[in-house]
Formats: sequence, structure tokens, C-alpha cells
Amino acid sequence: MLPKKSVKNIEVTGKTVLLRVDFNVPFKPNTTEIADDSRIRASLPTIQYLLAMNCRIVVCSHLGRPNGDIVENLRMAPVATRLSKLLNSGVTTVTDCIGAEVEAAVTSLPPRGILLLENLRFHPGEESNDPEFSEGLSKLGQIFVNDAFGVAHRAHASTVGLMCHLPGVAGLLMATEVDNLDHTLSNPKRPFAAILGGAKVSDKLAALSNLAKIVDKLIVGGGMAATFLKAKGYDVGESQVEEEMVSSACDIINRSQHQGLNLLLPTDVIVAKDFDEHSIPLVTDVACIPKNTRIMDIGPKTIGSFTSVLVSAHTILWNGPMGVFEWPSFSQGTKAIALAIADMSNTISVLGGGSTAEVVMGLGLQDKMTHISTGGGASLEFMEGKNLPGIDALLNK
Repeated sequence: MLPKKSVKNIEVTGKTVLLRVDFNVPFKPNTTEIADDSRIRASLPTIQYLLAMNCRIVVCSHLGRPNGDIVENLRMAPVATRLSKLLNSGVTTVTDCIGAEVEAAVTSLPPRGILLLENLRFHPGEESNDPEFSEGLSKLGQIFVNDAFGVAHRAHASTVGLMCHLPGVAGLLMATEVDNLDHTLSNPKRPFAAILGGAKVSDKLAALSNLAKIVDKLIVGGGMAATFLKAKGYDVGESQVEEEMVSSACDIINRSQHQGLNLLLPTDVIVAKDFDEHSIPLVTDVACIPKNTRIMDIGPKTIGSFTSVLVSAHTILWNGPMGVFEWPSFSQGTKAIALAIADMSNTISVLGGGSTAEVVMGLGLQDKMTHISTGGGASLEFMEGKNLPGIDALLNK
């Protein structure tokens, strides 16, 4: 990937900056109270830098999936309130994100003023990368700064289209994400171990295939391990198996044998009769999975073998839980991996976003990790070796 300019590589002093962030935060059920503001906090360094440079800051983000319609409970006002509190500074809001009224609000912004636009996805032109919508956004700033790594894999108006009109550079969060992921994949300190989990092989197949060419040790857990176990000839009971992915799993297994890649699969698992939080957990060897049960987590022997391999690694990349981590009876494998990585103070640990970040932050281990990505889908596509359109469109150094 070509090195991209960041906000620190250009002159921004006194300029009006259009800043794309990922403030797609979760709310407590049936309320407008933000449940987790970590995505807002992640972009504070960029905002604070721009404030120090005496900029006028026009902030834009999407929230939820309104599909081009105005949805009252997806307005940005609660986000503005939280941002104002975190910055200890006023944040102005508007009821749209393009048009004469918004342009007037931008014009009246004082130096160090902050304006938060309304939800970008209230306009269908955002996700369709409509040229007119892109042009409308571009009128709101002199420079574009993209700090929204979480949507860098989307070719939307606010991530790609408006850079036909404005020069675009990376925010501090975006630059950190790209630097960490790119360095991990292109120049890792070896041995390099990757651990992938989650429900479906189809979601992670491209990442598995790409990582198999790069890493020294590849660990597969989570629900998708059932498809790999099926590929090795095991009966996995009623576990969800992607039959169309079995041959792909076989290819990865065979390739690992030919190229000397250490591929680790579970040797024992936690199973249950029903996919239910209160189902009784049962430990079983993968060769003896009862026909009326399904895999819910990795077992204690597997935890031991996985963690012993990770301990010897100098770089670890982790994406995806080892089981149904939301339910206490089936969360032990995921917790054990998180705790093991957190104990490795001299190891570079880079974690994908989404549920992996949720687990680590829930355990309060975020400060023990080298880098936790803010983008689940974006980090996964990065691991697949894909070019991300929101990064490609930024100015090269």
C-alpha cells in the first residue's frame, strides 16, 4: 500500500476542515442514551489537533442503517451532546448535511468552532456515491480529513466521491490503523501467529487464504472450526457446517501441509444440545462429538494448545471469538485467548474490530494490546489483502 498523507503532512492552520468520522455508536435499548462512546473517543486526537491548529471543523458521520430515509431515532443530536461533553466545548448541529442552510452554518462557524452534520445516510446519495451529493459535501470545507477507518472499505460519497472535489488526507486514527495493520502484514516480527474465529468460513475465507501465505502459525476456532473439522472427516453433530466451504477448508489444510504452515484446529470442544444460553455444556474430544449436539466453544485441551502456540509468537493477529462468547457457559475459550495475549507484554498484538474488540474491552484488557482496530469489516478486508477505497482515494505522500 502506498504511504498516504495524514493531517500532519499538510498545512491546515486556520482552514475549514470537513472531517469524516465513524460515530456509528450503539444506544441503550429504546433510548437515546449512548451505550458505548469508544468510537467518539477514538477520533478525539484528530479533533483536538485541528482545534490546536485554529481550524473550523465540520464533522460528518453515518449512524445506523436508515437506508436513505429520515429516521428520528437515528439523528446525530445525542452524539453531538456526548462529543461536546468529551471536548468540554460547544458543538453546533444542523438538521441536514448538504444545502444552503448547512453552508450558511459553516460560514458562520468561528475559528475552533465545531459543527456536526446530520446523519449522512439520511440521503440515498451517500451509499450510492452520488456525484451531486459528493459535490454538496465538498462545499463544506477547504480540506477533507478521513478518520473513519470503520467505513474505509466502502466506496461512499463521504469516503471516496467528495475527493473528486477536495484534497483528502488521513486523520490520526486512520493513519494509526493503516500503519499498524500494514506493518503487521508486510513486515511482522516472527514467529507470526494469526488466530481467526467467528461463525462462518465464508466470512473469513479470503482472510484465511491470504494469511496462510504470510503467517507461521494459523489457528482456527469459533463456529467456523466445524467446517474445517468436517473437512478432516469428523462428525460434528448438529454444528453449523457450510457444505459449500468444505472443499475450500480442505484446500487450506492441504496447502498448510505442503508449505510447512502450522495449522491448528480444536482437539476438544464444548458442545450443547440446544443453541441456548442455559444449555448444559459438555466437554468432548472432536472425534467423539455426540450426534444431537453442536459446538459452542473450544475445550480446555484446545485452550492449552492454542495458548502455548501464541506464547512463542512475536506477532499475533486476532479476529473473531472462539465460541458463543456472549453466553457465560460458552465464553471461556474466547476469554482465555484474550487473557493469554494480554499477558504477552513483549509481543505485538493487533486485533480486528467488531466482536474481538468487544471481548477485550469488556474484560478491560484494551491497554494490554498493541492495537485494537475500530473497524471490523475494514480490518477483515485489510487482512484479505484488498485495497480499501476510502484509503486509496487519499493523497499519496
